[in-house]
Amino acid sequence: MTQVRQYSIHDFQDEVRALATRGVIGRQSRIYSLCRFFDHRDWPQVEKLLESSEYLLRDNVIDLIGQETWLND
Repeated sequence: MTQVRQYSIHDFQDEVRALATRGVIGRQSRIYSLCRFFDHRDWPQVEKLLESSEYLLRDNVIDLIGQETWLND
């Protein structure tokens, strides 16, 4: 039996930020496009987490990961 991973909003944001930093997903992409990077068993939990944190699946990824700080310009 496979256990569904439990995410906190901060853990989820960190994972998404890493995807965006590596260029795997665009910051202007919709949050719902992230489902392809997560196991189909985990995604309903992620949706509940996002909803409880007042994010909509149609919001942009940048809304989820917040402002980024660059050390070198």
